[in-house]
Amino acid sequence: MTKKLLTGNEAVARGFWQAGGKVVSAYPGTPSTEITENAAHYAELYAEWAPNEKVALEVALGAAVGGARSMAAMKHVGLNVAADPLFTAAYTGINAGLVIISADDPGMHSSQNEQDNRHYALAAKIPCLEPSDSAEALAFTELALDLSEEFDTPVLLRLTTRVSHGQSTVELSKRTEQSIKPYVRDIQKYVMAPAGARPRHAVLEKRMLELSAYAEKTEVNRLELRDKAIGIVCSGAAYQYVREALPQASVFKLGLVNPLPKQRLCDFSAAVEKLYVVEELDAFYEQQLKSWGIKCCGKELFSLLGEIFPPQIKTAITKQDTILHEETPNLPPRPPVLCAGCPHRATFTAIKKLKAPVMGDIGCYTLAAGPPLSAIDTTVCMGASVTMSHGLAKAQENAKVKPLSVLGESTFIHSGITGLINAVYNQAQITVVILDNSITAMTGHQHNPASGYNVRSLPAPVLDLAALSKACGVEYVKTVNPFDQKALTAALKGAQEFVGPAVIISKYPCILLPYVKRDKPLFVDWEICVGCKVCLSIGCPALSLKGTKTVIDSSQCTGCALCAGLCAKKAIYGRDNK
Repeated sequence: MTKKLLTGNEAVARGFWQAGGKVVSAYPGTPSTEITENAAHYAELYAEWAPNEKVALEVALGAAVGGARSMAAMKHVGLNVAADPLFTAAYTGINAGLVIISADDPGMHSSQNEQDNRHYALAAKIPCLEPSDSAEALAFTELALDLSEEFDTPVLLRLTTRVSHGQSTVELSKRTEQSIKPYVRDIQKYVMAPAGARPRHAVLEKRMLELSAYAEKTEVNRLELRDKAIGIVCSGAAYQYVREALPQASVFKLGLVNPLPKQRLCDFSAAVEKLYVVEELDAFYEQQLKSWGIKCCGKELFSLLGEIFPPQIKTAITKQDTILHEETPNLPPRPPVLCAGCPHRATFTAIKKLKAPVMGDIGCYTLAAGPPLSAIDTTVCMGASVTMSHGLAKAQENAKVKPLSVLGESTFIHSGITGLINAVYNQAQITVVILDNSITAMTGHQHNPASGYNVRSLPAPVLDLAALSKACGVEYVKTVNPFDQKALTAALKGAQEFVGPAVIISKYPCILLPYVKRDKPLFVDWEICVGCKVCLSIGCPALSLKGTKTVIDSSQCTGCALCAGLCAKKAIYGRDNK
């Protein structure tokens, strides 16, 4: 066997390939994105970027029903979008194995919330596995497919950011080819009208009893008996932290986290003097243990917020101190900002002139909410910018300005289209600004249906956003270059005056794309600059102050000239046009 250092995400892709997987569908979302990117490297796998997570899971489910081992990958909030097929797929079951990846994000490193998706497994009544390192990420992916076929169920594989992006040693094996199982038409199994769903519910409950019996014997639930004074129940990244903080403590490590092995946990509780539960986010294990009458300490000592690290574990258990959410040290703030030359900055510069409510969305442009741009009022979830501006317009019918929706082209495709249809149908007075930068940028430059390429960077049909908007019934549709501030301002003003929903497509590629040409950096003439700081209002990281005068970092400046257009004194210039 070959040993290799892999991230958890790389290991999941490898495990799926080794287990004879065939179809992978996903929507990019940190910390899950690299699973599909790595799956695309294996020639035997069909991999795709789907428009959203619901589509991805339905594609994977269709492939599984069609006899091919399949996988749908997403971050934790993506499972909210995919919840509709998830719960019903637990009723229908599968044909070939189906593994669903939920990459949770304790600490909100790149997310709008902290949600604990172990609850989805409990609510949907499907098995859930949680690896603690890359080796287990690979092994548990293989196991998930086996369990899926053995118990005729989708299986949830829950990762967290530290496991997804952390690296550890993995033993690689060859691929085990799996023949495509015959597709069998079975109306009673797969048509979930009430007449078919009622008996399938009984199947589901019987399956959970069988899985509970399996949980009592599987080796992925592991007893590590050491000093009996302290016993700890844990899983995932928390297991690694427990072993580092308290190496002599007895541990019951959970690998199958739903259903839990009730009898083995009762026996473990009886074997130790005091039982602790160390788990990030919710008291998922603790509540179940206490419901069985098992005495344990958990969230009395550990916070419901963020991640839990070794020093916190050691302090809480050995000193019996309650550990609250760990505050960030008192350091100067360094918030993320839009890149120098980002076309979104140009769009927001024009939008701010309207002094209108701006409903934001999920993407790079979310960064425009912070100062000095301060150009976004809300950010909730994918596509909510369109529907929230609709609702705001209906609530504020006598407002002098239309509310704006701002979202990227990938987010619009993900879940903005139905909101736009709703706005047309119900005659909402809103303006939807689609920031088309030719890529899904925030998650690391993944392609989407409007970029012209697929997951393997091969040419693909390009979705025409203007034609789509018109097909939804929008009459006012304008496509503009955001760096043409005059044209963009005119388009925004026209949208405000138009009666009915309007769409503006602010189109310019992400400045970080390798094919995008950068102009020569600009300079400031200090003899002309009066230190008014108007140029700093756009929040470009290439601009700063030296004394009272603006300076431009030539290593960052892309020559977009947005700042030059704001300078009333014409103190900002290029070497070629002074």
